[in-house]
Amino acid sequence: MAYNPATEMPEQVGNLTEASRRALESLRDLRMLEWYVIPLLAIVFYVYTSEIAKARRSGNWNAVLAGLTVFGMDFVNETVNGWVLALSGRSALWTAPGPTALRTMVGWNIEIMFMFALSGLIYFNTLSEGPERRIAGLPERWFWAVGYSAFCVFVEVLLNMGGHLVWEYPFWNRSFAGVWLIFFFGYFHFYAAAALVIAAKRLRTKLVAIGSMYGLAIVLNVVGLGVMGWKY
Repeated sequence: MAYNPATEMPEQVGNLTEASRRALESLRDLRMLEWYVIPLLAIVFYVYTSEIAKARRSGNWNAVLAGLTVFGMDFVNETVNGWVLALSGRSALWTAPGPTALRTMVGWNIEIMFMFALSGLIYFNTLSEGPERRIAGLPERWFWAVGYSAFCVFVEVLLNMGGHLVWEYPFWNRSFAGVWLIFFFGYFHFYAAAALVIAAKRLRTKLVAIGSMYGLAIVLNVVGLGVMGWKY
């Protein structure tokens, strides 16, 4: 049966992978919520309010902006991943069908969201105060962008090996070429965006860049989930 993403919901199509079906069955089901979400949410709030308090005293908002940037880039990534499922009628690039306190998209869950909400702050707080510092010949911001991206890929490979993160397509897997693709399009551009936002001279430029990320994700989801009626 041919799949028309404009008129059919993904679960109506017979060629969905098993991981896609499992993810869609419990998608955004509030009955899955667990109590540990509450303290995790409190930790994220505490970290951000602490950084906001520092920014008010110093006038430097880069830590908060780096946090919002990395999360915003992940929001865009997960939305595009959902569109891949909707348009293919088979699978997203990555699917997270396993246990979670809340599955927000087929490849996204509340635990991943909390992690990425903090990742940009971790990245920023790794940097020294000297913007000209270099490590291994690279500007410090780019060294740590590479380092954290590589670490994220390592963790993702472990999750894939454990069956928690499912990869369906041959170009997105544990091959040499696949790992590089995951590195660049799965993580590096998150930290690259944070590095560029931090380096921008004007606060207005930083805010416009971050607003554009969230605006793009919101528009894609309004079109995909709202207008087209897809489920991802």
